[in-house]
Amino acid sequence: MRVLLLEDDRDLAAGVASALRRSGLAVDSVGTLAAADESLSVNTYDAAVLDRMVPDGDALDLLRRLRSEGCAVPVLFLTARDLVDDRVDGFTAGGDDYLVKPFAMPELVVRVRSLCRRSGTVRPPTLAVGDLRIDTARHEVTRAGVLLRLTPKEFAVLEQLAAHEGTAVRRADLIESCWDEMADPASNVVDVVITQLRRKLGDPPVLHTVRGIGYQLRAAG
Repeated sequence: MRVLLLEDDRDLAAGVASALRRSGLAVDSVGTLAAADESLSVNTYDAAVLDRMVPDGDALDLLRRLRSEGCAVPVLFLTARDLVDDRVDGFTAGGDDYLVKPFAMPELVVRVRSLCRRSGTVRPPTLAVGDLRIDTARHEVTRAGVLLRLTPKEFAVLEQLAAHEGTAVRRADLIESCWDEMADPASNVVDVVITQLRRKLGDPPVLHTVRGIGYQLRAAG
């Protein structure tokens, strides 16, 4: 899942982006409304985290226009503006959630992942493929009851494949949903993660290559 972060405080932006990436999300971080508007126009996001007051204006104005144009990406406002009227304005403009600074990072991560689940097809809290269980809330994966230790990126790719069980998922779609805009589509980052996942998932194999298309997750046998 991929998230847009608009935050002009570089240290805070780096901290938020790092926490979201550790949870398995891909993050594109920008510092102005103009950059956020451009990113939203060319990329598909599962959620956006918007600081309200940035150097070139108020993110409320951007969201009002986006909503009027039909943009439905779930939005969480992350701001120091904590008055009731500020919160009401955020929701009235089309926001889906509102978190006031200072905040607890684990709470932000949970809220953003919850918003991501609202976009597109609603996914159950646990995805099952044969004896493989993927707990999207706890960020845990087990096979035949044995806990597997996956990196955030491995988890993100596996979650995406499990959400499309039995269907071949293109490499380009995995990059779009699991990596940020800095990823090179021509690189072998997907192949590396797939190789690591195959090793950790063990036998009998559940992760398969569909030649000329991409990868498929299906129950053994």
